[in-house]
Amino acid sequence: AWIEYLGGLGLPYEGIDTWMAGKRNDQIMRILLGDSATDEEIFAHGAAKEALYRQMMAPNVEKQLMPGLRSFLGSLAATPVGLGSNAEPANVEFLLDTASLRGRFQAIVDGHQVEHPKPAPDIYLRVAHLLDVDPGRCVIFEDSPSGIRAARAAGAKVVGVDQSGRHLEGTDLTIRDFTDPSLAPWLATAG
Repeated sequence: AWIEYLGGLGLPYEGIDTWMAGKRNDQIMRILLGDSATDEEIFAHGAAKEALYRQMMAPNVEKQLMPGLRSFLGSLAATPVGLGSNAEPANVEFLLDTASLRGRFQAIVDGHQVEHPKPAPDIYLRVAHLLDVDPGRCVIFEDSPSGIRAARAAGAKVVGVDQSGRHLEGTDLTIRDFTDPSLAPWLATAG
């Protein structure tokens, strides 16, 4: 969606996937449009890109879910589970509702609900607070360097999720997806 949207505006998108991970739309659009863009322009472009994303994603949500996610979340019925995301609130809502996953999370926090988004720990500290769990007892699943830094700064254990199979720096464990055979034994010893 970013590539299609930025291409339509004639803005550069080469390499965007390497530096945008973990950033909010307002941060990304500010980098792309510069300081001369007004807050209203930043918001409008971000909202338009997200509408395009939801339109493109709607018929593909189920195919895009990480393998094993539903089963994994189902196995956590007795465990407090929260979601902390820098994704735009409308996208969080869209994905949770379209994939029928909302009921699996007792706390949902996005980057607009805290003073500082990732890489600051605020999102994860807020989720832990809402779950009434000490952050040091949390296991956070992350796929971006800024998210890993946020999880570490919150004092949590971190499982990196990278479908390419490469190790994510700063994690206690890296898995390809939720079917990874190393996940259950690691969680059993993670405390």
